[in-house]
Amino acid sequence: MNAITRTHLDNIRAKDRELQNKAFSYLMEATEKPVDWAYEAWDELAAGLSDKDNHVRAITSQILANLVKNDPEKRMLRDFDALLEVTRDARFVTARHCMQSIWKVGAAGKEQQKMLVDGLERRFDECINEKNWSLIRYDIIQGLRDLYDEIQDEGVKEKALELIETEQDLKYRKKYAGLWRGK
Repeated sequence: MNAITRTHLDNIRAKDRELQNKAFSYLMEATEKPVDWAYEAWDELAAGLSDKDNHVRAITSQILANLVKNDPEKRMLRDFDALLEVTRDARFVTARHCMQSIWKVGAAGKEQQKMLVDGLERRFDECINEKNWSLIRYDIIQGLRDLYDEIQDEGVKEKALELIETEQDLKYRKKYAGLWRGK
């Protein structure tokens, strides 16, 4: 790992929000493509999922979701529950940042795909009692759409459409279904 990457990884936990935001931007851009330092950073990023600072939780959840493409050892199978837990974060903005990137886990392979889809199905069902349930459900369906667009697996589409049909509120059912129309 080069010194610049190491500095940005350290700055994820900086108290200075500007440094933290620069670290996030750098690491998100870097992890858009394969990197050779994924496992050097993996455990500290996974530890960040339960950090007391919600910014650290948001940043590490998104970077880990990006890093899964660099995970031939399938460490995500071990760490997925902790990542999914961030989608329940007390700070809704943190939970939402994680939810909007977690779909990338499913693009890493069949095992990861099954784990993700099963996890999102559970979240779809259980979130009904949460304050922002309709946004959570929207993000889940959007994530399944993003995954489908990436891997073109009809099973993902079928699961999303199945979840949409379970929505009792017709207004929201129509809104979620709109994510799948005409595409």
